[in-house]
Amino acid sequence: MELLIVFLVVLAVVAVIGAPLRNRARGLDPDAAARAELADLEAAKEAKYHEIRDAELDQRTGKLSEQDHRQLDAELRAEAIVLLKRIDAVRGRLEHAPAATESAAPPPAVG
Repeated sequence: MELLIVFLVVLAVVAVIGAPLRNRARGLDPDAAARAELADLEAAKEAKYHEIRDAELDQRTGKLSEQDHRQLDAELRAEAIVLLKRIDAVRGRLEHAPAATESAAPPPAVG
């Protein structure tokens, strides 16, 4: 259970530290903002997977009862599904976004 708390704290720290970077990226380039959001979501997904594995270990070692594990596992997996859907949505935005070169002005003529 302590590992679960540690992962949640680490995730919160990443979110707080990453916020200024995300805000700066949003102001510069929409694709950069989406890539930053995707990186945050990927980190959150990995943290959620660690929480699921930790809960399984806690159940196997007797720290969680079977009933508590089922409840916690269902909650963690539901949260993971939400993260996966958000990741898919951001990837979809990135795939369908016009390339930066398409919107850029043509280079000036030399001569």
